[in-house]
Order: sequence, then C-alpha cells, then structure tokens
Amino acid sequence: MIAPPWLSLLDETIGVCLAHERADLAERLRYRRGRLLTPKLHVLVVGTAKQGKSQLVNALVNASVCAVGDDLTTMAPTIIQHAEEPSAVLVTDRRPAGPPALLGGQVPALSQSLPDRIAVPVEDVARQTSGRADPALRGSVITAEVGIPRQLLAAGMVLIDTPPTEVVGRTRPGASVADLDQADTVVLVSDATCELSSAELELLVSATKSAPSVLIALTKIDLSPRWRAIAERNRSRLSEIGLQARMVPVSATLRLLAAQTGDKAMNEESGFAELVTCLQRDVLAKPDTLARRGVAMVAGNAIVEVVGPLRAGVAEPDPNRSAEAVAKLRGAQQTIEDLRRHSGRWQTVLSDETSDLVADLEFDLRERTRRILREADRAFEIADPQVTWNQFEDWLMDSLTETANANYGWLLDRFQWMAEKVARSVPMPRGESMPRDIAELPEDRLGVDEPEAPRLEPFTWGQKAFTALRSSYGGVLMFGLATSLAGLQLINPISLGAGVAFGGKGIRDESESRLKRRQAAARMAAQRHIDDFYLAFSKDCKDLLRQAQRRLRDHFLGVIEAVQDEAIAVAETARQSIQADAVQLDARNRQIQRDLEKIVNLYQRVQALVTTAVAARGGGLEITA
Repeated sequence: MIAPPWLSLLDETIGVCLAHERADLAERLRYRRGRLLTPKLHVLVVGTAKQGKSQLVNALVNASVCAVGDDLTTMAPTIIQHAEEPSAVLVTDRRPAGPPALLGGQVPALSQSLPDRIAVPVEDVARQTSGRADPALRGSVITAEVGIPRQLLAAGMVLIDTPPTEVVGRTRPGASVADLDQADTVVLVSDATCELSSAELELLVSATKSAPSVLIALTKIDLSPRWRAIAERNRSRLSEIGLQARMVPVSATLRLLAAQTGDKAMNEESGFAELVTCLQRDVLAKPDTLARRGVAMVAGNAIVEVVGPLRAGVAEPDPNRSAEAVAKLRGAQQTIEDLRRHSGRWQTVLSDETSDLVADLEFDLRERTRRILREADRAFEIADPQVTWNQFEDWLMDSLTETANANYGWLLDRFQWMAEKVARSVPMPRGESMPRDIAELPEDRLGVDEPEAPRLEPFTWGQKAFTALRSSYGGVLMFGLATSLAGLQLINPISLGAGVAFGGKGIRDESESRLKRRQAAARMAAQRHIDDFYLAFSKDCKDLLRQAQRRLRDHFLGVIEAVQDEAIAVAETARQSIQADAVQLDARNRQIQRDLEKIVNLYQRVQALVTTAVAARGGGLEITA
C-alpha cells in the first residue's frame, strides 16, 4: 500500500514539534494522524444553544438519538456511526480527565486507561446526555456512542453532536467539545430567525482555520418567513470578514415529516437533500482532498505556533544576566580607577603627616627637656651639689622618665589619628579595619640612665687652714708694718686681729668660689645628661615612627593590591561571561535561523498540498525565516 503524500509531511511536523519542546502540539498531530488514517470521516456539528443543532442531527439520521426540547440541553457529545444492529454505549468519567474520545473508541486517549463504558438502549441516549440523566450518571458522561444502520453512515461518515459552545465552560473537563482541528468537516448550525451572532462568527473563524471543510446550516426556515433575507445578510457579513463557507437553508421539521410520509417533494423543500449532497460530495467523495486540507491546516497552525517563540528568541539575550555581568564589569572598572586615582593621594598624605609628626615630636621633646634644664639651673643657683646631688639625680631621672612616657604616648595617639586620616584617603573594602600593631612601644624601649656625677671639689680642713694662713699673712704683714710706724712691733694684737679677719674672709671667699664651681659643674653635668637623653630618645622616637610608617604603608599597599586583584578578577570574570554570552547567543541565533529555514521549507511544502484550495478559503498563512 502506497502511503499518502501528506503522511510524511505530518510526521515531519510532529518531529519538529517534539524537537522544539511542544509535546502538546505533537500529541494533537498524532491524534489527527490516527484520525486521518482511518476510513471514517467525522462531521462535527457545532453551534450555540437553541439553534436546532441536535434536531438537525436527528433529521439527518432519521432517529431520535440526540436530546431535543426547549427544556433540554445536550451536555455531552453524541457520536453516531453505522452499525448493522442498533446499539448505544455511554462513556463515563471514572478516571482522571483526558482528551475526549470522539472516534467511537477507535483511537483511545494517549497515556490514559480506558474509561468505563455502559451499554444503554438507543432510545435512552438522548435522556442520558441531557440534564435528565440518571442520578448515578449525571455529570459523569463523557460521550455517547450510537450505532444505527443508515445508508448515509454506511459509507464511513460519523456524525458528532456537541454541547452548545456556551455550555462548555460549565461542564467537566472530560465533557468538553472536541477540538475543531480533529474534525474532517464542521457544520455550524444557526437558526434563520436572526443573523449570525458574534459568538457564531468567532466559532466560524476558528472552524475555517482548523477544519478542511465548513458548512453553515441555516435551520428553522419553516418558522421564519424572512429566512432568505437573513441568509443574504449572513453571506454579506461573511464576505465582509473574508470568510467563504457554503450556507444551506434547512428545516428539520419538514425533513422528519417527509421521512415519515415518504414525501420526496417535502424532503426537497426541507433543504436536507442539498445538505446531504454537500456532505456526500465534499466529505465522502473527496477523502484525499479533505485529508490534504486537514494536514495543511493543522500542520500549518502547529508550525506557526512553533515559529512564534523561535522568532521571538532571535537576538534576545537574557537581560537580567547581561545587566548583572555589565554591572559587575563597570563596578570593577570603577574600583580600579578609584584605586589609581587615590594611590598618589594617600601616600602624599602619609609622607606629609609623618614629616609634621617628626617636627612636632622634636619640638615637644625639646620643650620638655628645656623645661627640665631650667628647673635644674634654678635649683643649682642656691643648692650645693655636694649636698643635694643624690636628690637632684632622682628628680632628674623621674622627670626624664615622665617626659619619655608622655612623648611616647603622644606619639602613639598622634600616629593613630594620622593612620585614620590616611585611611580616609584610601578606598578601603567594606569590613576592613586598621590593625592594632601598626604603632606600638617596643618591649626593649629606651630607658633613662643615671646621670654621671660631676667632679665636685671638696673644701677640706687642711685646705681651709692653708687658705686661712695665706689670707692672714697679708693682713698681719700689712697691719704690722702700719703699726710699726707707731712704734709697735710687727706682730702685735692689731696685726694678729687683722690676720684673723683676713684669714676668715679668705676662707669665706674660697668657699663661695668652690660652691660656684661645684654648681657650674653640676649644671654642666645635668645639661650634658639631658642632651644625651634628648639625642638618644629622639633617635628612638624617629626609628619607631619610621617603622610604624613602613608598616602602615605596607598595610595600605597590601589592602589596595588585594582590592585591585579582586577587582581585576571580577572584571575579567564579567568580561569572559559577557563574551561567552555573546558567543552562546550568536550560536543560538544561528541555530534558530537554521531551524527557521527548515521549518519555513516544511511549511511551504505543507501548504503546497492544497495551495489553491487553502488560498480560496482565505486560510493561507505567511511565514518566513
């Protein structure tokens, strides 16, 4: 058996749907494929409520198999096909909802267990599919399958009466109307008492886009004397919106009455002869043409749904990911630029502040030591170093120790303030703090040595006696010679008294001279010790300051290098991410373009099945890569 030409195109379309993750479309196309490969052709009768749809189906098969009445509404599809013996089955919903089985059980729903099937009398089907169903079955009937011996159905036609379209939203999922693209022919039923409504026009548009053949049955012409005017206005409205569908005026009442009486003239007047002729000519006589049309429509619609997301995805990178990568790159570049801009500033601040601190330290130390030296000078203006040197030595050491501690403390405080000032000129990372050991007193810091005692000349008793004799000799001789003129001897009481006076004065003068020399020696020793302390302690402070400056400089350099390395790494990662996204996007766009070209080629081949027929129906679609 040679496969029809449309089969390979339909299979290829199913493959395209699966390749682009549209399993739902592939499932529908597989279902349609199974329907097309069966010899039966399905006629879907649709319409809004109270348009005579079920009565039309009853009149076509001359049997009361569909619910008819002002107080009755069809709640479940009824499938009517040929059978040698009348039979009816109710398919009930005793499982999870799935696609409705409108093939009379010939193509079961995929991936679902078969529902319950309950055999009922044919004359009871109409009641069970309406609002008067038995309480045990009410709301659970999915479809009703009816088999009756009819010549119209014997050639393979299957009539499907569906619930009114406005009822679908209130029914259970399993009781919904079959998809229009699963029908070979759609018959839209509208009564002749009024023009086509907006809902009917929308349903008609959907039918013409999905079904290969569409008819309009204008019912109840026996009740509307103006049905010809209504039909003409309907044709005008269809022409205005670009729809071309054959309209057949019919009367189900006349058809059923003609069937009962055998009146052929009445049957012709009912319009059903023309309707049956259209169904036989368009459905039974041309199954291959309908199959081609059906494949062109359902496959074309599926391809259009696949192409839409593909075309929308071309050259559209992920905005969130791209924005995030670009923001990271810009932030890293800004960080690197800030580091470069601040690199000279903070080093200048550190150098200037260190120079100022050195000058201030020297001034402070010089001021403190000069104050101590002035106190020492004032002390030795009246005090005898020979008597008070030990006390002065203790006071001098305590004063210098206090000066050293004060100068050290001021150095640490001032350096900490300087480090914080420099840190404000450095772009420090969040959470980074100053280390505590930047400037600390060394454990073996400079101590204050004892001052070297000056050489103090003692004034011994022998020295005093010698000084007294030397001084008294001049007094005795001078006054002795003076008194000798008066006739007295050289040594007399007056000359001796003058010698004693001169000797005492000589001792006092020598004592004062020696005291001043001792005081000058003490002041010199104190000054020399203070100068030695100043030189040594100043050198120690400068060394400590230089060490602290180096540690502070190394710390900031390390922080800046770490921040710069991190920023460079972030920038490189962001740049690589952007480049990778661009490469991936380009590859993706190229692949999409190739897929689009293949799909467009497939679409053109699908439309070539019935190009003339589809164009005439106004159902052509245009897509390009």
